[in-house]
Amino acid sequence: MKLMLFDASDPLIFDVRSRAAGPAGSLPLTAAILRERPSGDLFGWTQDAGMGWDASKLGAKEFLILSTHGGIRAADGTPIALGYHTGHWEVGLLMEAAAKELKAAGAIPFAAYCTDPCDGRTQGTTGMFDSLAYRNDAATVFRRLIRSLPTRKGVLGVATCDKGLPAMMMALAAMHDLPCVLVPGGVTLLPEEGEDAGRIQTIGARFAHGQITIEQASELGCRACASPGGGCQFLGTAATAQVVGEALGLSLGHSALAPSGHPIWLDMARRSARALMEMEARGVTTKDILTDASLHNAMVTHAAFGGSTNLILHLPAIAHAAGLRRPTAQDWARINRMVPRIVDALPNGPRHHPTIQVFLAGGVPEAMLHLRRAGLLETKALTVSGVTLGEVLDQWETSERRAKLRAVLKERDSVDPDDVILSPEEASRRGLTATVCFPHGNLAPEGSVIKSTSIDPSVVGVDGVYRKTGPARIFLSEPAAIAAIKDGRIKAGDVLVLMCRGPMGAGMEETYQLTSALRYLPFGKEVAIVTDARFSGVSTGACIGHVSPEALAGGPIGKLRDGDMIEIVVDRVKLSGSVNLVGPTGVEEGSRILASRSMREDLKRDPALPDDSRIWAALQDVSGGTWGGAVYDVDAILEVIAAGKRVQKTG
Repeated sequence: MKLMLFDASDPLIFDVRSRAAGPAGSLPLTAAILRERPSGDLFGWTQDAGMGWDASKLGAKEFLILSTHGGIRAADGTPIALGYHTGHWEVGLLMEAAAKELKAAGAIPFAAYCTDPCDGRTQGTTGMFDSLAYRNDAATVFRRLIRSLPTRKGVLGVATCDKGLPAMMMALAAMHDLPCVLVPGGVTLLPEEGEDAGRIQTIGARFAHGQITIEQASELGCRACASPGGGCQFLGTAATAQVVGEALGLSLGHSALAPSGHPIWLDMARRSARALMEMEARGVTTKDILTDASLHNAMVTHAAFGGSTNLILHLPAIAHAAGLRRPTAQDWARINRMVPRIVDALPNGPRHHPTIQVFLAGGVPEAMLHLRRAGLLETKALTVSGVTLGEVLDQWETSERRAKLRAVLKERDSVDPDDVILSPEEASRRGLTATVCFPHGNLAPEGSVIKSTSIDPSVVGVDGVYRKTGPARIFLSEPAAIAAIKDGRIKAGDVLVLMCRGPMGAGMEETYQLTSALRYLPFGKEVAIVTDARFSGVSTGACIGHVSPEALAGGPIGKLRDGDMIEIVVDRVKLSGSVNLVGPTGVEEGSRILASRSMREDLKRDPALPDDSRIWAALQDVSGGTWGGAVYDVDAILEVIAAGKRVQKTG
């Protein structure tokens, strides 16, 4: 069939006019406005009228709604064009609810968008090379959008998932002198029969090992995202970022983890819009909300929830944007030793409640009630609700909302809310341990990260210590590693080492494809992973990531050879650990071996790593690296550039 490049069969396409009547009415200009306001403000009103806003109502306070919305939904919710993920598919409804609230109050809402990728969709693909770098780019776009509307009086940020939500928080945090409110985009629901969105990502590996049939994989895969909107059902990076945003005071109380598409979810958007207008009226800005105290509360709450290790990258970036001191690995370790984990959620367990049940049990404020009783919170920190955190918790404790939602959880799901969010005493009795540990050693002299709660309890000693010594199986790409798992070349007892996957090698990709496959294979708990890449927030197993320095930065991980013996020790009680190459006589001999070796000759960045991500990797490296949040520290970058120019001139 011949393609008609210039089809002329529809006569309506020729009904073209060069002029239109234009909007009715006139702009509410005054002599003072014409003399004193910049031309951009005046032309802005012209465009507002051109878009159909009632000209007589121009001049009211303007508020900007930013969002990561993706896809095109029909009015009935059916897809016209798909988004990258369910997390941003419905957030346009939150924007609409907030905009209507602003408009009803006499304000003028504006809306702008910068959609976000899906880390689940890009697992195991070159799309992952853009994942972490995207966060900084999106934060830049959001900041530019905010500054490009000079007349805005405040900003409402609507976002939900792994990179879009941290990017939004970074952008809002940088608006020191503006009132800003974060609206978390909510979570999706579990299927009535089927698997969650974390486990479903393992259907390929399980099929390869004969655990499920192709028919089962097809049916399970179809149902995993049981509702069309919201972030994943587990406490991964997306859900953890929502929790952290609320703990920072940037979101209204009990807004994190709300069920997407529900009336209570839309109500959150309307209340957030009212809170933003109230902040503006009272002269409260973001610098009043984001303080050292609120940062402390976020880290404490992260520990209590057992949140994703990816927030170790994101929270320092938010702090940097806010002009606060970035938390270090030592700060994280101190907090995690001090704070008990009291939330039982996917993927940490032990009973693995989905995020919607955490919300119904009381979510962030419910956990904070326990933390306040333990004296772990800075309760005088101001929140966007207009009151201190202490006052938010006082109101939550006696609220009808709390009582009714907890009753819904018990009546509809037959789940006791106190089994989801536990007291510290009950959590201890049930064996819930703190989350994040930072192993060091001759393979990670600058540190590494492991989510210690994710180690299968059956391979942990009665003293709470995980000990493993096994042969290294070396891989320089994730596809090669997952192929080895599927083909049966990885055996119980092995230590899978994945190198050249840090920022310089592969943009510090997530490797959930590996960790999820091992979790759901019978021998997987007997395999450990050591990598300079990072992990998904839902990853499980003895997975040590963020190994620093990375291989391409000269890290000793880049000296390992196949068959080298690696010793891993993780104390889940004391939150201490080590990862070492060991010789026949122990760690000291392993260190001598590493010192005498040269780097592997096959180390190289992935040839598919895009130039955009290479630039990101270089800029974040001189800005403090991944331990500093993978940010752009402008002063540090300019200093390095200036030093380079001086060397060029003298050379």
